[in-house]
Amino acid sequence: MEIRNILARIVPDTVYIQLVYHKHFGRFADLKHPRTFNEKIQWLKLHDRNPQHTIMVDKYLAKDYVAGSIGREYIIPTLGVWERPEDIEFDKLPEQFVLKWNHDSGSIVICKDRNTFDKQAALRKLSGREKYNGYNYGREWPYKNVKPVIIAEAYMEDDPVKGELSDYKIHCFNGEPKVVQVIADRFSKDGMVNDHYTLEWEKLDLVRGHYSTGTKSVPRPAELDEMLRLAKMLSKGTTYLRTDFYIVNHHIYFGELTFFPASGFNPFTPEKWDSIFGEWIRLPINKG
Repeated sequence: MEIRNILARIVPDTVYIQLVYHKHFGRFADLKHPRTFNEKIQWLKLHDRNPQHTIMVDKYLAKDYVAGSIGREYIIPTLGVWERPEDIEFDKLPEQFVLKWNHDSGSIVICKDRNTFDKQAALRKLSGREKYNGYNYGREWPYKNVKPVIIAEAYMEDDPVKGELSDYKIHCFNGEPKVVQVIADRFSKDGMVNDHYTLEWEKLDLVRGHYSTGTKSVPRPAELDEMLRLAKMLSKGTTYLRTDFYIVNHHIYFGELTFFPASGFNPFTPEKWDSIFGEWIRLPINKG
C-alpha cells in the first residue's frame, strides 16, 4: 500500500490510469476517443472535476446534500461521528448499529447484538482503512479532499429472518436512469446475488467483475417508480451517476452516490455491455 501511495504522488494521473487500466484489460484505454463505459469513466476522472462531487461522495456530508435535494425522510439516522476509531463512544450506541468510514466502501462494521459484538475486531477493521484514499488507488479525484470521519448509523434490514439488506443501485446516464442493479443475499451460503434489470424489470444477461448473477430473479419492488424518480432528481446535471437505495418496511432510504463504479476497472460479461453502457454516456463536447 505504501508503494502505491508513493506512486500516486509522483505519477501523473493519465499515466497512472493507463497503467492500471492495462493491468485489468490487457490494453490501454482510448482517452482521446473513449467509446466503452470503462473508457469513459477514465475520461470523466480526468476531465469532469466539479468540486461539488467531493461532497456527494462523502458518506457523511452527502446526507445533508441529498436531504436538500429529495428530503430528510430518505436519510438513514446518524448516531454519532468521530475522527478516529479510538474516539468511538460505544456506550452511547444502541443495541444494534452500523459503523463505517465516510471515504471508504470496504470498512463497514455491523453490530446486530451488543452481547456478542467484538469491539476490538471492529476497531482493527476500522483502523486498517483509516488511511485509504480512493484517489490513490484509481485517481478518483473527488476522494482526494474528503476529510475522513467514522459515522455510526441506525441498523437496518429488510429480511429479519436472513438478517439481510438488499441494495438497489440505479445507474443514471446524463440524468436518466437506465439500469437497476440489485445486490442481495450477501451472507447467503448459496452466494450473493448481483443482478441487473431494465426499468421494466427484465433481467439482463450481464455480469461485471468477479461477481456472478443470481440463479433466481429478484421480485420487482413496489417502490421502484419512486426510487427511479429520486434517482433522476439526484443525477440531474451529471454525466454518469449511480444512486444507491435501500427499502425497509416499504420505506426508501438513501445509500450513497458513486461516480466511478469499481473505478472503471471491472470488465463486463458479455463484453458488449461495456459498449452499450458506453453509448449511453454523452460526454461534454467542450472538454477533452
